[in-house]
Amino acid sequence: MDWKTIIEQEQQKEYYKELQNFIETQYKTTIVYPKKENIFKAFELCDYENLKVVVLGQDPYHQPNQAQGLAFSTPKNIPNPPSMKNILKEIHSDMGDCECLDGDLTSWATQGVLLINTVLTVEDSKPKSHENKGWEVFTDNIIKHICEHKEGIVFLLWGAPAIKKTKLIDTKKHYILTAPHPSPLSAYRGFFGSKHFSKTNEILKSLDKEPIVW
Repeated sequence: MDWKTIIEQEQQKEYYKELQNFIETQYKTTIVYPKKENIFKAFELCDYENLKVVVLGQDPYHQPNQAQGLAFSTPKNIPNPPSMKNILKEIHSDMGDCECLDGDLTSWATQGVLLINTVLTVEDSKPKSHENKGWEVFTDNIIKHICEHKEGIVFLLWGAPAIKKTKLIDTKKHYILTAPHPSPLSAYRGFFGSKHFSKTNEILKSLDKEPIVW
């Protein structure tokens, strides 16, 4: 099994066909992020066999040039948005060091971290504009598949929409760490000090898996 096969199976379903119609229209008539070819970038970069951690956010960044198909990640050449700054602040506080100061989390993905949002597209300057169009069903089904076919995956659920996915995850087989979203509106409510990065690595070490270089 691989991500390509799993995604293709979803794309045959009725809900996805409706979602696809909506997305196609949106890309033709409005400005949508990320670029169309990057919608599934998280799956392209994170090898299915090597999956260790799932980081779940809300929806992509909604300003130009920020979203790149990996939750929270931004291209190297742009200033870090506030959520990314807060993630880096927490990593520095938790681990003392950070590999991704430029905000590009590609290296996390290639180490086995699946960086996905509950909704994978968004209209320019309109956060949550693609909610309840079908993406939530898609991401639910991805999580269900992971839970069923994998063991010992660490799920980092940040923000209320992500935390709602808790009910899909079998805690006898997997690990869940939850925190408020790292945005400036909520980070101070418990994202800061959550120590999710060191806790994840402790879990991975206990499973004889290579820890993540955050």
